Amino acid sequence: MQVNIHPYRIGTYFYFFLLIFIKLFHPEPLNKKRMSAFKRHLVTSALPYANGPIHIGHLAGVYIPSDIYTRYLRLKGEDVLSICGSDEHGVPITLKARQEGITPQDVVDKFHNLNKISFEKLGIAFDIYARTTSPVHHEMASEFFKTLYDKGDFIEKTSDQYYDEEAKQFLADRYITGTCPHCGNDQAYGDQCENCGTSLSPNELIKPKSTISGSKPVLKQTRHWYLPLDRYEPFLKKWILEEHKDWKTNVYGQCKSWLDTGLQPRAVSRDLNWGVPVPVEGAEGKVLYVWFDAPIGYISATKELTRDWEKYWKSQDTKMVHFIGKDNIVFHCIIFPSMLKAEGSYILPENVPANEFLNLEGDKISTSRNWAVWLHEYLEDFEGKEDVLRYVLCANAPETKDNDFTWKDFQNRNNNELVAILGNFVNRAVVLTNKFFNGIVPASKILNDYDRETLKEIPVIKSRVEQSIERFRFREALKEAMNLARLGNKYLADTEPWNHNKNNEERVKTILNISLQISANLSVLLKPFLPFSAKKLSGFLNFESSDWKNIGSDKLLIPGHRINKASHLFQKIDDKLIEKQVQKLIDTRQTLTDKIVAPAKDVINFEDFSQLDIRTGTILEAEKIPKTKKLIKLLIDTGIDQRTVVSGIAEYYKAEEIIGKQVSILVNLAPRKLKGIESQGMILMAEDTEGKLVFVSPEENIQNGSEIK
Repeated sequence: MQVNIHPYRIGTYFYFFLLIFIKLFHPEPLNKKRMSAFKRHLVTSALPYANGPIHIGHLAGVYIPSDIYTRYLRLKGEDVLSICGSDEHGVPITLKARQEGITPQDVVDKFHNLNKISFEKLGIAFDIYARTTSPVHHEMASEFFKTLYDKGDFIEKTSDQYYDEEAKQFLADRYITGTCPHCGNDQAYGDQCENCGTSLSPNELIKPKSTISGSKPVLKQTRHWYLPLDRYEPFLKKWILEEHKDWKTNVYGQCKSWLDTGLQPRAVSRDLNWGVPVPVEGAEGKVLYVWFDAPIGYISATKELTRDWEKYWKSQDTKMVHFIGKDNIVFHCIIFPSMLKAEGSYILPENVPANEFLNLEGDKISTSRNWAVWLHEYLEDFEGKEDVLRYVLCANAPETKDNDFTWKDFQNRNNNELVAILGNFVNRAVVLTNKFFNGIVPASKILNDYDRETLKEIPVIKSRVEQSIERFRFREALKEAMNLARLGNKYLADTEPWNHNKNNEERVKTILNISLQISANLSVLLKPFLPFSAKKLSGFLNFESSDWKNIGSDKLLIPGHRINKASHLFQKIDDKLIEKQVQKLIDTRQTLTDKIVAPAKDVINFEDFSQLDIRTGTILEAEKIPKTKKLIKLLIDTGIDQRTVVSGIAEYYKAEEIIGKQVSILVNLAPRKLKGIESQGMILMAEDTEGKLVFVSPEENIQNGSEIK
């Protein structure tokens, strides 16, 4: 952005305020000195768990942004590697295997192959899609652990852990369920309650039970190794909080929150029989914890790909960028850098552009509830429309906040943007050239001011696209790229070559020459975003260029060059196809309703029920508890007293909107501390089959303290 302001006209203070505003909201794309020092690029994409297929949330959050960035660098002639693969260890894999009655290897083989093929069909151009079950990875992960072990970087501790005596094995966090001590959810896991979002340890669960045998587990001593993250706090604070203030605000903010609350040692081993065995004596039956094992997969994949792998991982002139979702920020910004720092010979990431989450039709994407648009199913249902999905997910990317995917928006963006703007312009330019000049690119004659202004806009748009990509603002970059198609559409509409062919052929030659130059520039500019469509457009023009430097030139197609016939670059999507997809979701929701409605619990005596003292009360005050996802602190007038209650309802209600709301409250529940706040009761909520919480309230206002019987 360029602003020309004379300071004496507007006043010194306002001038400096304006400069600060520009600096804050239109920063330089990258530190030029830092950027010029890089000779190569290493781009990693989060390794998806091989326990299920890829869905649109994964694509919007990680893989489409990563692919756009990688393709852009390649077009610029940069030395770049794009690394990804399957994360094939960890409890989710073993749980899936147990559910389906197959081996963990069967699970990972199935989904690795499915996801690899799906990525390829969507045009995600990884240089390698590796596996953490590969021998190279096992060797690399073992060596990494052994290096830190030999240096004395781990803490070895013996602690009590839950053990299933029937199954004769220690239980990982996800193999234990029980009642959440914070919200009362009786299906909380040993690491987190998915109802209130609170992180847990298995020892906090009320009435824990093993998901393997259903029996009550016992505590048994076991030995594990811990990475002392607290030792790396000074390094992390300097590296992130001082040296990388230019990271995305959601990434920087989450890192700062972790660092402000203090880091604790974290176990790097687990009692499991699936994973990379801990490579030290006396560690039989133990494997590397998946969060320690998985990021090393980036290194082992690079080693599989090239003998020069160390050049990408151990040279300070390599720029490494991790593309991840927001649930992986702590692993890639806190834990993995600490591991790399401890090892001592590896570079650190230059940026970690994490995205937020994508919802589906107003509801959270959920693999367990099958509430998702699966990539492999999309590719079957929308054959030949790979770029439509890429376009919609980029145009609606959850870069700064959670966004929502709807099939109606998908249809509208295809019909009103890809077809009506990009496809329409290209089609008119190519068809008119074939009609008026037999497919031969005409020579440009006398340019008027409007022609020159139009041509000058091409390099300006290119520059804006570059700046947006280099700031990891891919949604903005795509919009700028589409502005070139909008420019072409406007130019054709304003100049109307179809009205001048008979009386001013020379003018028509100039108009179509410029229109074809814009089309040729589009065929290169759109390659990072819409690779299939860009190739198709190149076919129309009988022209191929993979050099980003050529964008902005008005001489890409020389006069006399023969172009080909045009066909439709994009096809309209009709209502029936969209209705079919919506119906699929409706059927899924109905199936969930049929399956999820909980059966009645065991019969209790009236005396048991009569012990519950449930009253009506009114919310007097409400405030969101900082650093929590779901908790709100309430002050409730119960008619007996005014008391504090902590409730996990922040996902469904804003604190300021529920003040004055009358609720039902259990007043004789034993107090419990949540996030350091003593909660003196529990408000009653109804939970539907989708997990949404709704107040259980009287139809009419009634005196606070009225008993509910």
